Amino acid sequence: MHNKSQIFKYSVLSLAVLGVLSSTAYAEDEKPLKKDDDMERIVVTASKRAKGLQESPVAITVVSSKAIEQAKVMDIDDLQTLVPTLRVTPLQRSTNTNFAIRGFGNGTNNTGIEPSVGVFIDGVYRSRAAAQIGDLPRLQQIEVLSGPQSTLFGKNASAGVISVSTREPAYYQEGKIEAGIGNFNQRVMKGYYTNGITDNLAFSVSGGFNTRDGYTESVTGLDDINDKDRWNVRGQALYEPTEDVKLRLIADYSKINEACCTVENSINGPTTAAVRALGGVDLDESSSFAYKSALNSDPINNVKDGGVSLQLDVDFDGYSFTSISALRNNESDFMNDVDYTSLDILNEGGYTDIDTMTQEFRIASTDERQLEWMFGAFIFHEEVTTGDTLYYGNDMRNYFDVLMSAGGAPGLLSGVEGVYGLDPGTFFSGNTAVSSEFKQDNDAYSLFASFDYHITDQFTAIFGASYTNDQKEITISQNHNDVLSALDLATVPTLFGVPISNIPQLAPAVPVLEGLQFLPPMLGLPNAAENNKSDDSKATWSMRLSYEINDNINVFATAATGFKATSWNLSRYSSPFASDQAAIDTAGLALPNQVYGGRYASPEEAMVYEIGIKTQFENGSFNATIFDQTIEGFQSSIFIGTGYVLANAGKQSTKGVEFDSNYNLTEDLSFTLAGTFLDPIYDSFVGASGLDGPVDLSGEKPAGIHEVSITAGIVYNFEVFNGADGYVRTDYLFESDVKVAENTPESLSREVNTFNASTGLAFDNGLSLQLWVRNLTNDEYLLSAFPPPIQAGSFNGYPNQPRTFGANISYQF
Repeated sequence: MHNKSQIFKYSVLSLAVLGVLSSTAYAEDEKPLKKDDDMERIVVTASKRAKGLQESPVAITVVSSKAIEQAKVMDIDDLQTLVPTLRVTPLQRSTNTNFAIRGFGNGTNNTGIEPSVGVFIDGVYRSRAAAQIGDLPRLQQIEVLSGPQSTLFGKNASAGVISVSTREPAYYQEGKIEAGIGNFNQRVMKGYYTNGITDNLAFSVSGGFNTRDGYTESVTGLDDINDKDRWNVRGQALYEPTEDVKLRLIADYSKINEACCTVENSINGPTTAAVRALGGVDLDESSSFAYKSALNSDPINNVKDGGVSLQLDVDFDGYSFTSISALRNNESDFMNDVDYTSLDILNEGGYTDIDTMTQEFRIASTDERQLEWMFGAFIFHEEVTTGDTLYYGNDMRNYFDVLMSAGGAPGLLSGVEGVYGLDPGTFFSGNTAVSSEFKQDNDAYSLFASFDYHITDQFTAIFGASYTNDQKEITISQNHNDVLSALDLATVPTLFGVPISNIPQLAPAVPVLEGLQFLPPMLGLPNAAENNKSDDSKATWSMRLSYEINDNINVFATAATGFKATSWNLSRYSSPFASDQAAIDTAGLALPNQVYGGRYASPEEAMVYEIGIKTQFENGSFNATIFDQTIEGFQSSIFIGTGYVLANAGKQSTKGVEFDSNYNLTEDLSFTLAGTFLDPIYDSFVGASGLDGPVDLSGEKPAGIHEVSITAGIVYNFEVFNGADGYVRTDYLFESDVKVAENTPESLSREVNTFNASTGLAFDNGLSLQLWVRNLTNDEYLLSAFPPPIQAGSFNGYPNQPRTFGANISYQF
């Protein structure tokens, strides 16, 4: 399999190299294209200026609104089928999605972990995945920027940026309404309308809903899992009082109410026998893609997201001023059965409330000059309030009693309760719960500048610099009534003052009892021994050289740094550092069975070196970048069953090549091919969380990062008859085999081979018809995997979505 992957990798790379060489040779022979030729010129804003894609010395993948519409990309989760350098991984809840670019990215169900990939929608930073999910609005295009972008993008862009641009309101009447149906009883309705009110005031409104039954059937008589139930509305106003002043006001609101997500049994460990002995249903590990659910309660996921932004653009003589102000709120809550069996063992509920304010100012030169400049500032304020409760179910005690009996210690729990003089049934009673509350206040600002110096008409040097300060203050508290987990079995006197470890009848059971103390009390913050604040400052820079060989060929070289501030562990496994133990003991703060691990992960610092080429010729284009990217102190968040262990990898690096190309084979037939080849490694990662405790991952390949990712697409446009144009499109995504997640066995791996297809007809009267199918061949693979709580030896996974298909009809006027 490895040899086949290598052959495939080098075959595609050879084709890519031949493609760029032939296209370059062809471009040299033909008349150079002028920037005002009829060929479509893609404009991007990666440098915070409107520039042509081929002229921008940044590794960018641009996805047009037309491609998104044809390929039926319904939300950002689907975007990776068109962008091989991007990976999007939905996890336990509808509120959580992890983005990675070139294999770098983090952001989990732990709200404290801000993503390393910054997401911006119309210039407004979205700080959490829950605020990024939703059906895509009326789009202009999506730009995916690879590599550190901290110099210009202000906050948490150490791995890259996803920038979504929507269309401004028009001064003429335009509208569209679309309705669709699909399998699993899918119903989609969306539309927009835009028009001018006066000569200098225009507006637009858009909205829609997307509902679908779940594709995972409950074997316990509950509702289906993985449904869709979401809607959104968005309004814009564009006011241009003079030709030099423009204001754009945007307000949006969206809501999600879904049962997410499907969890399968990848490996059934020894505890499965206890579940089945109590009459519980625990799915067989051979049915990973049967899309069955054995939960004892329906999962609940609710998200409300909304905000308002105001952008002001003013053109002066020789320079322009831009201001983008935004206020956003995101609220979510959930309730999940987290033992993933039909027994009532563990349930988890929680909520998150995030209020965010961002402000950006920019002033930039506009006239043609040898030295172009830009200065700016970014201000960020956010308040995060989040909490979760782990409820011990009615079957939990019986479950542990069965495990104890199988382990040769029947009646152990009752015996220990008697020794301690506790009422029978005290341990793991149905009213036991562990509630954790977290609050984070975050203030940050960034000052940045960029200079484009045109050494000659063809040769340009671009230098950028940024200074960022990021401050966080954390509050943590917990209400814990798990009596057994609060007992110190080694030191607490028991019967007649004798430690339990010295009682012959009970001493052998001490290791077993310690295994049941899976959730010791959590020490709150602030306290007298620990610091509950972080204050990080960093200067980052970028240096780019761009040389325009001719109007068709540009080459560039880049060296750039990136920065991401401290991330705090806002999960129930948040614990003091071992270095604080002495101070905690001196202050008398240590709780029974005090755990030491880590409160936070220190800042990430990224570095990238790139060499790239961009070509554009009469029948297509080819872009390629060779890169060497590292992140010092990569913030790793690994789920261990009861919470998240947050730690810094000493160094993670990736060397690789990425390319994208398109070629018009004929006037009606076009072909796209893009790929990423990665060689990721943990250069240093001592003390990573492993299956049996801390491990040294230095020299190992990180899990979940595909060495080869390829996307390919073919579009055929045709005319059916006068007044009707049609297209047929197919897209393919390949991702090479890789272990799905850290802290899981090597046997849990995935390889992706997914085809999507669509076809449509558009009539001159504005009517359009479309048929589409995603995952045409029903490709099966795991998105991720994890160890479930209190089920040692077992592992669960998230299976990918099965084949979906549908039909749409729309009318545009």
